Amino acid sequence: MRVLGIDPGLTRCGIGIVEGSVGKALNMVGVGVILTPTDAPLESRLLELDRQLNEWVQRWSPDVIAVERVFAQHNVRTVMGTGQAAGIALLIAAKSGIPVMMHTPSEVKAAVTGSGRANKAQVAQMVVKLLNLTQIPKPVDATDALALAICHIWRGGATSKVTLAVAAEKLRLEKLRA
Repeated sequence: MRVLGIDPGLTRCGIGIVEGSVGKALNMVGVGVILTPTDAPLESRLLELDRQLNEWVQRWSPDVIAVERVFAQHNVRTVMGTGQAAGIALLIAAKSGIPVMMHTPSEVKAAVTGSGRANKAQVAQMVVKLLNLTQIPKPVDATDALALAICHIWRGGATSKVTLAVAAEKLRLEKLRA
């Protein structure tokens, strides 16, 4: 499975591609950060995010796009930018016919480190270890994107199986009622 992890942000949007499956070695395919100038008009910044994210999707053909779920913060401006960037990622996934999954920061931390309360340094160290890297990708947004992809590889398959099992059980019960 090839997963494009996206740590959405308007100024810095982390992107990382990881291949692998549960129980097998993970491989980093690519990592980067999309930067948009803070003094540019909002619509220009969103357009640049769209352009560059589309390039990644076309270049790497991910099977799934994993996006960090926007969570409440005290800084409304930051939440708005993060939400707008996440919206661009979701739209690209929908237009490309690529399944998308959203993971909370706690889910990502728990998947990568074993603790939903891990700090950024602990997540970064585990990303390096799990992907057999020689150094921590910089800036932290890039590392977070790789962590999202890892989280989806390890948790996404289980989530999909549960969803399919629930749907099958629902169908079985409907047939019994009929």
